[in-house]
Amino acid sequence: MNISRATIAAAVKIGVLGGIVAIFIALVGMIEAFATRDIIGDIIDMGRTLVLVSFFLTGYFATTQGHARPSRGEAILRAGIAGLTSALFLVFLALVLNSFSALRGMFVNATPALLNLLLFEQDMATGIVVLLVLGTVVGALPGLLGFLRPSLRQALISAMTWVISIGLLQELLVVTFRNFEALNPLTTFLFASSGLSSSGAIAIFVLIFAIEFGRAERGRQIRAGFQRLPATQRRAITWSGYLAALAILLLLPQLLGLFFSEVLVNVGLFVLLGLGLNIVVGFAGLLDLGYVAFYAVGAYTVGILTSTSTEIAFAGGFPFWIGLPIAIVMALFAGVALGIPVLKVRGDYLAIVTLGFGEIIRLLALSDFLKPWFAGSRGLELIPKPFIGSFEFAGPQELYYIILAGCIVVAFVSLRVKNSRLGRAWMAMREDEDVAQAMGIQLVATKLLAFGMGASFAGIGGAIFASKLAIIYPHSFNVLYSINVLALIIIGGMGSIPGVIVGALALAGLPELLREFADFRLMIYGAVLVLMMLVRPEGLLPEKRRALELEEFKEEEKEAQPELISEPGKVQTVLKTPGQ
Repeated sequence: MNISRATIAAAVKIGVLGGIVAIFIALVGMIEAFATRDIIGDIIDMGRTLVLVSFFLTGYFATTQGHARPSRGEAILRAGIAGLTSALFLVFLALVLNSFSALRGMFVNATPALLNLLLFEQDMATGIVVLLVLGTVVGALPGLLGFLRPSLRQALISAMTWVISIGLLQELLVVTFRNFEALNPLTTFLFASSGLSSSGAIAIFVLIFAIEFGRAERGRQIRAGFQRLPATQRRAITWSGYLAALAILLLLPQLLGLFFSEVLVNVGLFVLLGLGLNIVVGFAGLLDLGYVAFYAVGAYTVGILTSTSTEIAFAGGFPFWIGLPIAIVMALFAGVALGIPVLKVRGDYLAIVTLGFGEIIRLLALSDFLKPWFAGSRGLELIPKPFIGSFEFAGPQELYYIILAGCIVVAFVSLRVKNSRLGRAWMAMREDEDVAQAMGIQLVATKLLAFGMGASFAGIGGAIFASKLAIIYPHSFNVLYSINVLALIIIGGMGSIPGVIVGALALAGLPELLREFADFRLMIYGAVLVLMMLVRPEGLLPEKRRALELEEFKEEEKEAQPELISEPGKVQTVLKTPGQ
């Protein structure tokens, strides 16, 4: 095995970047904060898991450098060198923490507890050796995994991810399982006082590995067998699956309890917003950073029509079900009103204009001029809950069903529109407006329909949001809301309806479950977005067409990039172009 100096230098460079990131997450307090959660009781906590994950990702990026697929030995060595280099940075940090106690004057989180975590609760010499060995071994893992069968690699990664996720959510899962006496023996077996028990972690790993490996190995055969069935049987099986999924969704609030129901309600609101913005950004390719404005229009419309407050100019006192369709129509009009002045604007300029529109709506709601209607900064209050007859949708376990119904309707409409003539017109416009117009697509009507339909979906979410809180403030609709919705679309997969749901679970659901780490939420958002752009730019569940486009683009980019050819005494750069 002949490893060039350029290859080693590239691995060290990646290791240096990984080491800088590891020091950063240590000094901002993430390692110490996450150490309060055990993954496996008395064995490893989330703080140390972050360190190991940083080594793993450093090794992964080291193996993906270059355009030619490295040999197995070269990939493992490259990843191991990168992981070792990253570990050396943490060794340096540990030495500095041990030698200079005054460092805490500059970095508040440079505490003895952090030093203890970095050394894995060992003395200095032993801890340094452990850190270097772990950095090398864990860093080399991506090089080894890259040459395993895809089914085996996917099963290993999935099993480890499930173990980390279940261990992280141990407290919430134990509280939920206690509602069912039949699950008490399982709870005792799986969980320790903090995190998973050792036997529970092994059992979960083996179970998930077997399921994922079997699915990967036999999935194609099962799908082929399903396609050979008569059409009537295929439809019966498909609809049976839909009904089973619907039954599970209907039972979730009773099975999961009050806290998880609240999380599901918040996730559902983001799903509604994501499905609406997915039409504007994912289908039509119109970058909208002021999408929260339509959410605010829906919320304030329902608030004004249903509020019983005597301090606003129009306290309608109407039921929620009258305010909801009016809120949808008002949001639709707001979407069209935004679309008309930006018909000729594209790209980054469109993003700036829509960003300004969102801020205009928020400032209008905050202004003294409209205070008799919107109640200004005091907030519009006394918004009643929805009710049907004598049944009131008072808490999250009841509101969940309204949001579930809204998500199902909106997802169904999105799916039908996507496969319609209008949906194909949106996608053609997304690819190239000039070509789409030359093919006979009316850009004015197509853009306005995208803005209007996307805004109406946001209006539904805003109406439910207002009735959920019973009081709304202008500060609830800042630009960060639009950024969060756009982020979940990017992570889930732009243009993908299932991707929106997965993105909402990842970016809206998981932070709600880990509220004690809320200080790091924005930083985690940024890190996840960067990783997604580097590792999986098409998203977690991408649209098939978009995934193929990105795959073709990456192949063309590889062919056009310069390749390093090492020879004795010199390094030569050769430019490869498509077709060579």
